[in-house]
Amino acid sequence: MTRIKWNNLNGNANAYKNPIAFSSVASLIDDVLKGDFYTDRTAGFLPAVNISENKENFAIELSVPGFKKEDFDVKVNENELTVSAEYKTENTETEKNFTKKEFSFSSFKRSFTLPETANTESIEGKYEAGILRLVIAKKEENKAKPVKEVKIS
Repeated sequence: MTRIKWNNLNGNANAYKNPIAFSSVASLIDDVLKGDFYTDRTAGFLPAVNISENKENFAIELSVPGFKKEDFDVKVNENELTVSAEYKTENTETEKNFTKKEFSFSSFKRSFTLPETANTESIEGKYEAGILRLVIAKKEENKAKPVKEVKIS
């Protein structure tokens, strides 16, 4: 599908009087239509993830700088792994007749469907340098067994 940029001033006499306001609305509509509106505004709420697998386990790495390990909540329900976190910070300084208050809030929630080969009883987590790493062991019966050579006599 091809996107056509819409810029119709006909029928809107106020658009000619205040072109800056109109261009802002037109820009917002354009952002929504091309998909940048949601991507740009939600990118900070969903951490980037790397998922890998080897013979022994699965690994999920989430890029979540600024959090503490106490901020994370990791739960497994059936074969769904859910990782969420939330933090709030507040600083208040009072000098003379001036008060400055700074605060921030951040949270996210991501869910992953684990394969049948995942052992949900054996999950380890480690948070270091802004990366939350979760390692999920594979079930014993699903691990690759070494090749066995059969000698013929």
